[in-house]
Amino acid sequence: MLCKRLIISVFVISVMGAAASVSMAGEPTEYIRKTTDKIIEILTDPALKGSDKDRERAQQIRKAVDERFDWEEMSKRTLARHWKDRTPQEREEFIMLFGRLLERTYLDKVEGYSGEKVLYAEEKVEGSYAVVAVKIITKEETEIRVAYRLKKKEGEWMVYDISIEGVSLVNNYRKQFQSIMTRSSYDDLIQRLRSKVEGEE
Repeated sequence: MLCKRLIISVFVISVMGAAASVSMAGEPTEYIRKTTDKIIEILTDPALKGSDKDRERAQQIRKAVDERFDWEEMSKRTLARHWKDRTPQEREEFIMLFGRLLERTYLDKVEGYSGEKVLYAEEKVEGSYAVVAVKIITKEETEIRVAYRLKKKEGEWMVYDISIEGVSLVNNYRKQFQSIMTRSSYDDLIQRLRSKVEGEE
């Protein structure tokens, strides 16, 4: 599925890449780089190797991702007009389930990539919003264009969307969720998310 390919590309390829080249990197780019470096450190830590360390390693990677992703902003943009109809409790549950869904896909794939190169190509900042453009060169010399969209929140640059080859993760999930809610209901969407997350525990 496209949405799965999108989230897999979130830090996954860059985490396992060679030393990145940065030209005139600004603060948003450095935030992306810092998270990437943290995940590399976790993946290469000898003390976290082995199947008996899988849970601990996954917890540390999840923590690093949580520190850089604004799950609430992503959830709000994904539900779009349906967000305002949700109660505080419903919003809290959706944020948790949606975040867990994305994290799970990421964690399942993160250790399967190697040999990619990362080039931080461009950074654009407009007020409290920024876009960090990245080029990922695979071992087959294929170039993949990735754009991280960030928003400054309480002094931190947080990712709220990622586009792979021009396709937005948030827009992709919005279309999927909208389709489910149109055919059925919000409750059905939540039940599907619960089943997906709980089924992969």
